[in-house]
Amino acid sequence: MNRPYNFSAGPAVLPESVLERAAEEMLDFAGSGMSVMEMSHRGKEFTRIATEAEADLRELMAIPTNYKVLFLQGGATTQFSAIPLNLSGEGARVDYLNTGFWSDRATVEAKRLADVNVVASGEAGKYTAIPERSQWQLSKDAAYFHYCANETIHGVEFQSVPQVGDVPVICDMSSTILSRPVDVSKFGLIYAGAQKNIGPAGLTVVIVRDDLIGHARAKTPYLLDYKVMADNGSMPNTPPSYAWYIAGLVFKWVKEQGGLAAMAERNQRKSAALYKAIDESSFYKNPVQKDCRSWMNVPFTLADAGLEKTFQDEAKKEGLLTLAGHRSVGGMRASLYNAMPEEGVLKLTEFMADFARRHG
Repeated sequence: MNRPYNFSAGPAVLPESVLERAAEEMLDFAGSGMSVMEMSHRGKEFTRIATEAEADLRELMAIPTNYKVLFLQGGATTQFSAIPLNLSGEGARVDYLNTGFWSDRATVEAKRLADVNVVASGEAGKYTAIPERSQWQLSKDAAYFHYCANETIHGVEFQSVPQVGDVPVICDMSSTILSRPVDVSKFGLIYAGAQKNIGPAGLTVVIVRDDLIGHARAKTPYLLDYKVMADNGSMPNTPPSYAWYIAGLVFKWVKEQGGLAAMAERNQRKSAALYKAIDESSFYKNPVQKDCRSWMNVPFTLADAGLEKTFQDEAKKEGLLTLAGHRSVGGMRASLYNAMPEEGVLKLTEFMADFARRHG
């Protein structure tokens, strides 16, 4: 099957071999006579799926033993509420760094539940750069520090973990998880929506240090309490079982590709090729400061914004899908998650060069 290249920001492209295996197992998983969507989450078949998925993720990310791995529902956005409820007491001060749409959304939600100190914001610069570290106004008594590793919409990405002292670092890693090696021990909590580098929408992975569990406020909803989830193996109720199963297949696929170091090398090559095509053309422009450009989400504009629809239509005919930018910023955006092959990026850059010649 000659599939097109899908540059969607999420739900995003999945490895073709994962989809093929899922198709093979759709009616009968491992001789059980059942689809994973039909089987009990308490049964031995799904227990094995869940156990293997966690073990593979722990191996890939070298997750220390003093961290719990939770497979939750509600999307990363639900964690905007769960984090302050679990990690800060009533009226506690928390620090948030605002570098784009999603960190801003997290900040807005946290303000409903805690005393939020915005340590710095990139809004004045239209979220095209990370505020200089010297400008950050960190609290002395913050319960935690929150940031978003990669702003999917604006294309701003941290190249290292912020240094904020002994305060637990909380990271929305939705767009960067599994794209490169990461030192989990530098974080108090990592969370990520699955629909970019992990699997289908509907699953959220939370990696949380043991000492941060068990301090939820008394009025925290039952299913938002990390201790409840940890004590019940992420299954106090029926989990998103099929999404969890697909995530497990993706983890195995990443291992087969050589793990996170190999993913990093490939992702660097893909993004470098696309940025080169943009920077060497007078027809395209990427607005993000070069030292914080994202490997995963590359926004760009055309010299003539009136050609955007034509660009998208012609790209689609060439098998290059979902290149429209987010509705809040417009322009174009190509998301280059793990499952996007280098051939897809090459085809995109060739199309861009040809389009510029014909319309420039």
